[in-house]
Amino acid sequence: MAYEIANNAVKITLPAGADLSSSQYLFVKVNSSGQAVLCSAATDKPIGVLQNDPASGEEASIVVVGGTKLVTNAACDEGTVVGTASSGKGAPYAAGTDTTKFIVGSVILASGADGEIATVIVNCASAARGA
Repeated sequence: MAYEIANNAVKITLPAGADLSSSQYLFVKVNSSGQAVLCSAATDKPIGVLQNDPASGEEASIVVVGGTKLVTNAACDEGTVVGTASSGKGAPYAAGTDTTKFIVGSVILASGADGEIATVIVNCASAARGA
């Protein structure tokens, strides 16, 4: 079962730029108004993983660096590197292969299938493409 790593995470809050009430533990990005919105393309640069379920205009709590739960779009084994899918879910990628996507985390507790929750260590503060 996935778990949180509470200590030493870098978190921020931003106003939700849309209804994110069903987006907990998905990747979010910052829109041009400085608001948190769901990542909507595999090439989006995530700012972090949403920790709560805010309605539009409410405060979104986001883990930028640290351990967190993450809903994945496929099975992800321990050690798998992840970035965002077009749904905001975590997607398994391969460094050196997925060069248009940002690899921002590593799985430390696996998920078994689409929609399941993994535990990951993320670093969205210095996101880099999978070169």
